[in-house]
Amino acid sequence: MIVPGVNLMMYGVYGFNVARAFNKPSTGDLVYASLMPYLFFVTVAFDKNSKFVGLDKYKKEPSAFVKNWLDPIIFAVIAASIIRTFFLEAFTIPTSSLEKSLMVGDFLFVNKFAYGPKIPQTPIAFPFAHHTLPTMHLGNSNFAFPFPDNTKSYLEWIKLPYFRLPGFGKVKNGDIVVFNYPDGDSVFVNDQNSSYYEIIRQVAYMFKNQDYTNNQPLKSDNTYQKEAWEYMHNPNNTFPWNDMPIGKIVARPADKREHYVKRCVAIAGDKLEIKDWEIYINDKLQAMPEHSQHKYFVYTKGALFGERMQNKEGRVVLTNQKLLDELDIYVTEADLENTKTDTCIYVINMPKDVVEKVRQLQGVISIEKKIEGKAKRDMQIFPHDKSYAWNNDNFGPLQIPSAGMKLKIDTSNICLYEKILSTYDDGIHQIEKKNGQVYYDGNPITEYTFKQDYYWMMGDNRHNSADSRSWGFVPFDHVVGKPVFVWFSMKYAENNPISGKSVIGSLTKNSKEGKFRWERFLSYVGDNGLVSVKIPVIALILGLWGYGKWNKRRKLKAVANAKNR
Repeated sequence: MIVPGVNLMMYGVYGFNVARAFNKPSTGDLVYASLMPYLFFVTVAFDKNSKFVGLDKYKKEPSAFVKNWLDPIIFAVIAASIIRTFFLEAFTIPTSSLEKSLMVGDFLFVNKFAYGPKIPQTPIAFPFAHHTLPTMHLGNSNFAFPFPDNTKSYLEWIKLPYFRLPGFGKVKNGDIVVFNYPDGDSVFVNDQNSSYYEIIRQVAYMFKNQDYTNNQPLKSDNTYQKEAWEYMHNPNNTFPWNDMPIGKIVARPADKREHYVKRCVAIAGDKLEIKDWEIYINDKLQAMPEHSQHKYFVYTKGALFGERMQNKEGRVVLTNQKLLDELDIYVTEADLENTKTDTCIYVINMPKDVVEKVRQLQGVISIEKKIEGKAKRDMQIFPHDKSYAWNNDNFGPLQIPSAGMKLKIDTSNICLYEKILSTYDDGIHQIEKKNGQVYYDGNPITEYTFKQDYYWMMGDNRHNSADSRSWGFVPFDHVVGKPVFVWFSMKYAENNPISGKSVIGSLTKNSKEGKFRWERFLSYVGDNGLVSVKIPVIALILGLWGYGKWNKRRKLKAVANAKNR
């Protein structure tokens, strides 16, 4: 009853038992009492024929449906909800942000006690659904079953303040962390996988580029930003890059924002800087994760990795899929940069060990790191301000705020911390720049004291990761937990079109040739990679099974001996 969300289900359990205690065990009465317990309590109270007989004395057993199905299902949902909320929750890795540390197709459990489980802030929610109800389409039709497309899985009738129970530890440098996506506080319902703020910035850039192409006078960036905002907030307009209607924009509470998983490279209080793709924390060079990936220019004699082509999903990939698959290079992460007379230049994303394998291939001339130079601004990189010429490989220095830290705030650095002041730290506030000063809810400020810790999260796949370099800081109240156990792992055909294609045929193949990554099954997620625990897990399962068999025989033998006395 003290678990938000679960306590709502417990009211149904109370109704169920009250119905039985008042000798109303029919399926209709039990369903009514479980779904609408308060109305049922009133009905029983005003029913002159109602008589309390107690749970041990009701006259009839419940129907087979209630006894064998409804009762066990309710118990299972409640037990699983408690486990999912406070202890362990199942996740799958959907993107290659942490490739090859945690890989696309890894199915894992996240330990929520690692940093302390959070109490649900929106407790009225459909069990086991995160922010959207599950749905499927029948054939090629637009008919969605059992719920319409993009239906919210939660109600905001009751909202609870943020509260976290004590955990086993604190977030440390190098931890792989699961968290709620901070930039996901607003989403386009018809494009929930994209950042709302990034889409607004892209549309603003498109408007500016159109004026430049048409030789029109250029306006200020703020003007283009306002025009983009107005255009994208008209649900009848379409996304500029396709014909899909923009539709509704919805706000999501923190606990219902998309789950992301990244590596924490900087904790609260750290100073972060990236120089030529190397990370420095407090001016000290940090070791790269063992399986980190970067992009390289690969110069070859002839089209070693093939030419460009469009696959079934509409993505541009290279034609020599067999070679890429053998090297476990995703076909979606390799591109043909340029073709000269007898030399091809590829841009390929890969870890160091694969770089050495590629270097040994016949036809490879040389390999060079792909590094975005200093002072070369990338518009998609935080803080999205022309005053900061930062990019993926050269970024910072940037101070990561901690609870109680006081920083000077002015018009030159407010873009770095504006989202913290306006949204994350202490509810919604108005931030303005005027007359050369920063105004906080109409009052000028020159410094600010932060109220919680913040973190900087990055993917190990450094050139193919939407991470803090794109959207900034992660507040502690968005931290969910830590990946702890990979129980299953498989490849997908869109990335590994050769080995990741067949399911049945892969059952007798090794991890390199088949769909299943057998070495990743039943593995603990350690600080330096996965640690296989297959033998202890299998031994535990067999031990529990054997104990159950032995215990059952022991009880049957005891009953037989009692009858013979």
